[in-house]
Amino acid sequence: MDKVTNKTAALRYARALLDVALTEKTDLDRIDRDLASFSDLFTEHPTLAKVLLNPAVPVPRKHDAVTELMKLITPLPIVSKLLTLLAGRDRLVLVPDLLASFRERVLDHRHVVRADVTTTTALAADRADAIEKSLARVTGSTVTVRTHVDPSIVGGVVVRIGSTVYDGSVTRQLERMKVQLAENV
Repeated sequence: MDKVTNKTAALRYARALLDVALTEKTDLDRIDRDLASFSDLFTEHPTLAKVLLNPAVPVPRKHDAVTELMKLITPLPIVSKLLTLLAGRDRLVLVPDLLASFRERVLDHRHVVRADVTTTTALAADRADAIEKSLARVTGSTVTVRTHVDPSIVGGVVVRIGSTVYDGSVTRQLERMKVQLAENV
């Protein structure tokens, strides 16, 4: 199965998980932690990942293994049922994408937008907070900021919120000046 198909399937499972969780008034943060703990097992225990993600391993064995894991890590019943279902359908490969999609859906449900802020050097906490507040005013939503450092932008700030990019980098300003100068020659 290709990566796009996996992401699409993971999104459907995440949407269904959120819908059921909201209907049952289940703790969304706990679901996140439980899914993350299971997903972390793949990186912490590569042998386990090889067995659970290997198409050559029979599905009933994967199902039984996940059932036993659920007894050990005791996630919420909604998470346990989902992971057991995924194991029974040989879809455990979806767990990392499902977790990412679930987190995005929860943020959307809570009217929180994520902003990726790129600068040439690390931002001080007070500066990041100021940018976060400014973006909250602009978007009308609660904003969480993730900062990134990229010296290639020379200076300024690049902000990405969803598919919208606010490029206030020196590199972009120099590109604009270059175009203007070329038009005037």
